[in-house]
Amino acid sequence: MTETTQIILARRPQGDVTPDCFRLERRALPAPAEGQIVARTLYLSLDPYMRPRMTELHSYTPPFELDRPLTAGSVAEIVESRNPKFAIGDVVVGMLDWATHTLHDGRGLRKIDRAAAPLPAHLGILGMPGYTAYHGMLRMGQPKAGETVFVSAATGAVGQVAGQLAKLKGARVVGCAGDDAKCAYATAELGYDACFNHRRETDYGAVLDRLCPGGIDVDFENVGGAIFHAVFARMKDFGRMVMCGAISEYQDRTPRPGPDKMFTIVQRRLRIEGFIISDHIAGMGEFVAEVGSLLKAGKIRNRETIVDGLDRAPAAFIGLLKGENFGKLLVRVS
Repeated sequence: MTETTQIILARRPQGDVTPDCFRLERRALPAPAEGQIVARTLYLSLDPYMRPRMTELHSYTPPFELDRPLTAGSVAEIVESRNPKFAIGDVVVGMLDWATHTLHDGRGLRKIDRAAAPLPAHLGILGMPGYTAYHGMLRMGQPKAGETVFVSAATGAVGQVAGQLAKLKGARVVGCAGDDAKCAYATAELGYDACFNHRRETDYGAVLDRLCPGGIDVDFENVGGAIFHAVFARMKDFGRMVMCGAISEYQDRTPRPGPDKMFTIVQRRLRIEGFIISDHIAGMGEFVAEVGSLLKAGKIRNRETIVDGLDRAPAAFIGLLKGENFGKLLVRVS
């Protein structure tokens, strides 16, 4: 019998997520039944989409259950198996509990090669965030040489990849981030043409007029709120707004109003489209091949923040919602 440590959803947040929303528990897992496995978590991914799942509001994924472990994208090693598809020692990626060990039926888990890439990459640049950037920017935004692309949360897990992909297509890429160090990284390391600190330069319209004087062709939207409103007003004719996320609004108690003058969508013939990457999972093989090659060739790079210890996951997640992480946020569990 295997003992596991789990992070439980203790209560649903009202406004900001606080430490008392979580509870750490230790318990014994039953032995796996026929068709089941026990997976020992190596790395756990923390992502903004988890915040809406902490409420009971309807979303594109079911809410987390109270008094049950939260779940997350994870890289894990199989330590017990009664499932013929998995052997002890296999390394897998998929949705598992915020826990040191998870009893699982194996559905949705994918075996990965330890030697193909560093294990954290399968949760970042070669995982869901990287694929989100790839699908959203290349298949939906379709940036062209000479166009101006704006990426909010420019150095986040998704934004850092989206901006580089647009740059490889020959676009001029402008972004925003939450501090000067992140902006410096965006321009010096990721190839952004410009990046502004949205906490310091808060007249977003003025800064966008300075950095994007001809307007914006593609918006890759991760932040929402006032930044999105300012970008919306500066979209060019036939512009594409790729709606990936709105992290600035996830902890609001009431929904914010939309941008002014919505008739702009008609006047400028804008295309505004939201997407959920799980709807497009069939195209992930193409993404892994293409971005994996770019990564090996040194044509694209990424940055990670890795926190050690499952017990530190709640504080790290709260920090994520405040923009404290730099790049992809992961927890090294074991």
